[in-house]
Amino acid sequence: MNIIFQTWPWYVSGFLIGMIMLCLIYFGKAFGMSSNLRSLCSMAGAGKYVSFFNFDWKSQRWNLVVVLGAMLGGFVAVHFMSDPSNVGINPKTIAQLAQLGIDAPNGKLMPDALFGSQIWQSPKSILILLIGGILIGFGTRYAGGCTSGHAISGLSNLQLPSLKAVIGFFIGGLIMAHFLLPLIF
Repeated sequence: MNIIFQTWPWYVSGFLIGMIMLCLIYFGKAFGMSSNLRSLCSMAGAGKYVSFFNFDWKSQRWNLVVVLGAMLGGFVAVHFMSDPSNVGINPKTIAQLAQLGIDAPNGKLMPDALFGSQIWQSPKSILILLIGGILIGFGTRYAGGCTSGHAISGLSNLQLPSLKAVIGFFIGGLIMAHFLLPLIF
């Protein structure tokens, strides 16, 4: 049981993800979390108003189970399997965060300054979350999928648009981390 409570090496996790992708390819399925939002909107009747949501969502039920599994797995991992001692953050990253006024996460994956409950008390933080959510939603739709869909499923299927999207995700992340984040904080 001890192996379950520790962080797995990249080569074990990567191998398991690769095996899952081979199974999905074998069964003719394409994985992506953002496609579930389309399914949920279609289930709610949005297809009556917007043609994009007018499709057979029942063919995507398996992907909704993936979302439920991810939520359940995350809950179990956080509440029953957390071990803050195995979260290692590079000291240079901690120093860079301190320069921005962001405390070190101290064994957590996310610092309280960015993800704590106090962000709801600041109009600036609420505005940042709102604008960020709109940009992520627009970008996901514009790119034809989310990071998991393109980086895991699209690249596994050797799709050129997914390669372009993943390169764009990385460039956008670098721009955000090195240029925009210091401006915001």
